[in-house]
Amino acid sequence: MKNHIAEAVILTLGLLFLGLLLKSGIDNFAYKDRCVSVKGLSEMEVPADKVICPLVFKEIGDDLQEIYTSVNAKNKTIVTFLKNKGISENDITIAAPNIVDLQAERYGNDRPPYRYNVTSVITISTSEVAKVKELISQQSELLTKGIALISGDYQYMITYEFTKLNEIKPQMIEEATKNARAAAEKFASDSDSELGKIKRANQGQFSITNRDNNTPDIKRVRVVTTVDYYLED
Repeated sequence: MKNHIAEAVILTLGLLFLGLLLKSGIDNFAYKDRCVSVKGLSEMEVPADKVICPLVFKEIGDDLQEIYTSVNAKNKTIVTFLKNKGISENDITIAAPNIVDLQAERYGNDRPPYRYNVTSVITISTSEVAKVKELISQQSELLTKGIALISGDYQYMITYEFTKLNEIKPQMIEEATKNARAAAEKFASDSDSELGKIKRANQGQFSITNRDNNTPDIKRVRVVTTVDYYLED
């Protein structure tokens, strides 16, 4: 008789313990289903630290040798102008001239008044952004030397870059994460809950764009992080 009572007590305790485990499991499952997904934004304006500036001019004529001689002379004049403005020779590249024979494969009377159109491109690629911006405003000095630079051609636009993203990434990620947590805390407060641990986090992609069309040398860096938090009662 005593053995049956002991077995009953053990069975009862076992069932009770099993029930508590099941309840805990159900509670944990329900807890894991309760979460909030929030986004945190971080933006920063930074000056460009690199500029690529093509200087372009054209020569036309019928004598290719004369055109080459003129192009080489003008290239030397432009390089001297740039070096006098503080641009290092290592930051200057002279591309091979682009030659278009306007009379090639043309028939009939529709012929241009000259045969060759030669384009010369000298490119500045440097971290001296301020110097390049200054010389752009002074490039009219080349007109006095018989050199008319082409402007407004989409193919030869000045581009500004920001290359130090890795230096500001940690700061921006921290700010974005703080903003995400602030949004999650507000949501938890409004729903009479407590904010729990992070369930999942996604850093997001960094983007670098011009601040506006008029100041391409000022960049806007942006990142949006997505964080999922558990909610507790």
